[in-house]
Amino acid sequence: MRMRHLLLSFLLAPGGVACAQSYPDRPIRVLVPFAAGSGTDILARIVTEELRTAMGANFVIDNRAGASGQIAAELAARASPDGYTLFLSTNTPHSANPFLFKKLNYDPVKDFAAVSRMIYYVFILVANPNSGIKTVPDLIAYVKANPGKISYAFGNSTGQVNGAYFVSAAKLDALPVPYKSTPPAMTDLIAGQVHYMFVDAASSQGHVKSGRLRAIAVMSDKWSDVLPELPAVGETVPGFDTVPWAGMFVPAGTPNTIITRLNREIVKAINQRLAETGLQPAPSTPVELDQFVKQQRAAWGKKIKDAGIQPE
Repeated sequence: MRMRHLLLSFLLAPGGVACAQSYPDRPIRVLVPFAAGSGTDILARIVTEELRTAMGANFVIDNRAGASGQIAAELAARASPDGYTLFLSTNTPHSANPFLFKKLNYDPVKDFAAVSRMIYYVFILVANPNSGIKTVPDLIAYVKANPGKISYAFGNSTGQVNGAYFVSAAKLDALPVPYKSTPPAMTDLIAGQVHYMFVDAASSQGHVKSGRLRAIAVMSDKWSDVLPELPAVGETVPGFDTVPWAGMFVPAGTPNTIITRLNREIVKAINQRLAETGLQPAPSTPVELDQFVKQQRAAWGKKIKDAGIQPE
């Protein structure tokens, strides 16, 4: 009788065979830390479209923008570890926030289990086309000719940190303007309320192709294979070597059987369609993502220090 009871308990446990075989049997929520139309949101919608077919489940995108991804991260950290809440995180909640804020209400390492790295973002430097700015030297000259009058926008840590580093390294006097997410920042840039920004290629490509924004350079020390027509910012101002990235996580304590299933399906869902939108595929195992997160935390910490940003 005792053996039968133990066997039944195992089968009904969250990590047991019964759970693994039936998962998923209801909709899965994907928490996205940025607004609809952002690069992370575009990534979520492309991948979950593939996952719906592969896993036979509905995936619900839950955009929780604000506080540099902290809102979504806190919700994900408090969610039940049952595989029905996923967190599509980026270098903002996981790598940069520990150095941008004095206190976080979540632990990027202890509160989450890694599932798979998904992509590297390709970021570009863009300006309002009416400004006449066409190159990085043009932008530097423009800012230096108008000290204290030029502003740059950002809607995530990548834009914030690299924007601040650009100002510091080029010895400029420009004003940072924060936004809850990338789309409203681009809206104000198009309207001329701000003058330039570092933005992901995925969310900005429509505006660039239509001429509403002008792409000046790729945010890197080297030319990009994804956007070979653009020079690298680092050719004029070196030091753009941090890696913007995105990966899938679940709350700590989620059964390994579920993590393995999610990893397998997510890796298969990462395809050429992402590259066509400016998202560079970079799938991984859970262990590889875990190691990558630790390495990136150190790299972003150094970059934030070099940019002269003080934690809030």
